[in-house]
Amino acid sequence: MKLALRITAATLRGTREGVPRLVNALLRHGAGATFLFAVGPDRAGRALFDAPLRRELGVQGLRGRLYGTLLPAPGIGPRCRKTLRRVREEGFDIGVHGWDVAGWCRHAAGADMEWTAAQWHLAWGRFSDLFGEMPHVHGAPGWRMNRHAWRLEQRLGLRYASDTRGTHPFLPVYEGELLGVPQLPTTLPTFVELLRQPGARPDDAVGRLLELVRYGPATGQVFSLSAEREGLAWLPYLERLLEGWRALGCELVSLRQLCESLDHAKLPRCLVGDGTVPGREAPMALQGKPYLDGAAERVMLPDRRARLRPASGYTLPRRVDEPYRPRPFASLARTDSDPG
Repeated sequence: MKLALRITAATLRGTREGVPRLVNALLRHGAGATFLFAVGPDRAGRALFDAPLRRELGVQGLRGRLYGTLLPAPGIGPRCRKTLRRVREEGFDIGVHGWDVAGWCRHAAGADMEWTAAQWHLAWGRFSDLFGEMPHVHGAPGWRMNRHAWRLEQRLGLRYASDTRGTHPFLPVYEGELLGVPQLPTTLPTFVELLRQPGARPDDAVGRLLELVRYGPATGQVFSLSAEREGLAWLPYLERLLEGWRALGCELVSLRQLCESLDHAKLPRCLVGDGTVPGREAPMALQGKPYLDGAAERVMLPDRRARLRPASGYTLPRRVDEPYRPRPFASLARTDSDPG
């Protein structure tokens, strides 16, 4: 079974210190992965008084807690140019995580088209400056999207995206709008979500993730991790997971490899809505039930039946499911037997 690794880097420290450690660990274990980079300013300090957002970003260190407030927000892309390019040179799949991750998590839900497009325009421009190409995959910060972001993914020609939490790959339907960019949702709980359960320990989280992979869908699984956590303090536990998944026969791949293994013509269409998952307080985009689920059974037309002609000689009105067949012109001509 394929198990895709979705790695996000949202802060300066996570990108500068966590990403190189993750790259080395993945190379040691022969694992593929997709790295999603925030390429704009690190304003994680603005989450200082927002506990859910602070936990979401995994802000660490005194300087990290002050970026964007008492300290200027450093540009992640320009400062980590060599680190980012090394990831691509090592053969890993790369994509965009956003421009200002802290700002996106705070404002995306109620943002208008102008603000959303500006964020994406800045991220796409910086990404192209860094790598000389446009991104082909996007992973929303905190799995938070809005209607304008869904539409921008199509307009910008993304090949696939990982913006949702769910159970299997699908084509999204948001507020009745059918979208064409395949979604590869995060199917497994994250390490931090498992540790937020009462009485949970790191060893328990590792065991739970190994157990869940045994019963995964044939379309594969997606596991999300962050450079701020698994790339730093939790790296030993990640290496145990990689070893355990290898022992179970999992093929550790990138999102691109998982997408290429799918039959896109058979991808189901599923509704997308906002909700929460255990271990997370903030709402996020969740995969819902299949689009028009059960509609075929509810909209079945009744069997055709012969048109009845009552004794009065008038024809009953046609049924809505009966096609209109005009009478031949000759049948409308008056005959000798007609009254009047």
